[in-house]
Amino acid sequence: MMHALDDTTLESLLADLESDRVERKQSFGGRAPETVREAVCAFANDLAGHRAPGVVFIGAQDDGSPVAGFVVTDELLRSLADIKTDGNIVPPPTLLVEKRRLASADFAVVTVWPCDTPPVRYKGRIHVRWGPRRGLATAQDERILNERRRHRDRPFDIQPVAEATLEDIDQLRFEQEYLPSLVARDVLLANDRTLEQKLAATKLIVAENEPVPTVLGLLVCGRAPADWIGGAYTQFLRIAGRDLTDPVADEEVTYGTVADQIRRLEEKLEAHNRRRVGFITSERETLEEDYAFDGLRQLVRNAYLHRSYEATNAPVRVYWFDDRIEIHNPGGPFGSVTIENFGQPGVTDYRNPNLAEALRALGFVQRFGAGIAIARKHFGARLRFEVHTGVVAAIVAREAP
Repeated sequence: MMHALDDTTLESLLADLESDRVERKQSFGGRAPETVREAVCAFANDLAGHRAPGVVFIGAQDDGSPVAGFVVTDELLRSLADIKTDGNIVPPPTLLVEKRRLASADFAVVTVWPCDTPPVRYKGRIHVRWGPRRGLATAQDERILNERRRHRDRPFDIQPVAEATLEDIDQLRFEQEYLPSLVARDVLLANDRTLEQKLAATKLIVAENEPVPTVLGLLVCGRAPADWIGGAYTQFLRIAGRDLTDPVADEEVTYGTVADQIRRLEEKLEAHNRRRVGFITSERETLEEDYAFDGLRQLVRNAYLHRSYEATNAPVRVYWFDDRIEIHNPGGPFGSVTIENFGQPGVTDYRNPNLAEALRALGFVQRFGAGIAIARKHFGARLRFEVHTGVVAAIVAREAP
């Protein structure tokens, strides 16, 4: 469980110049936003196997002494908190940002816990630490991280699908679409890894010597994901009326990878979304839609990202009525998100952290935790949520109440 480190522990780390669990920065200016993110990535990977958090101190000299006149502002703390949600480090790291007073001086402190599902990447590169040094992971480092992942509790999205084989992974899709989107180009060019090593490093199979596809592998690059994962498909209904008993004007069931389903559903939504040209003045015109498409896009992608794929055969369901759109996804609130705090700013958790990594790489997620806020910006009072233990429904009215 995540707990803030006490003052004694932080002061000891701050003063320990030999520790590989500490990064010190005088400020968060210049290249510091880049190097701090590299440090966060390295601490999350925990190559040394400490199984203890690493800490970044902002406002500290190289010897651990405080920077004279350094002030911890709210803006600084917000900028540091963005490290978790800006989508550059995947899976999203578990971290805590605080203002702490240590040895009579104020510091901004970022505490980073080791990831249970390494490797963690920053901009497509795996950063690790060897003693006080930080750098990019070698092939052997990746093997260590992959092997370590096997012996920890794993989220469902990287559990093995026992009877599936490598033949159930579309290897061409993996090599040409998914891998280049996830791994930096220079790393790919220098890559001498086998197919099994690449699949293991990207969590699509269990391990190099255990080439069993994971749930993630089938969802992202599977030939027929729904053959193995019961609810891995989408149901769309356009209903000519306001009730499920009214006539169905259009329907489609979509199979394929998560990316295939998202693309096809968004095409359906766009096709049914009525557009009109409005005139502000005689010289200016605007394009008006029944539903702001970017808002719908955020709600749709959230449904796939946060739904449960475990112990359910229910698909993502989208019902388009004459007066509203309903987007239903199986799986209620998860982790730190509850029925009571659902949708509140800054409250987010990930049932499928590795799928989040994949959707970010494929371009379906730009910033973690912002989907509901963006949708509310577009729809305002027209958007409401019905949140239950086993399902979440996003409901967008055609007109404001």
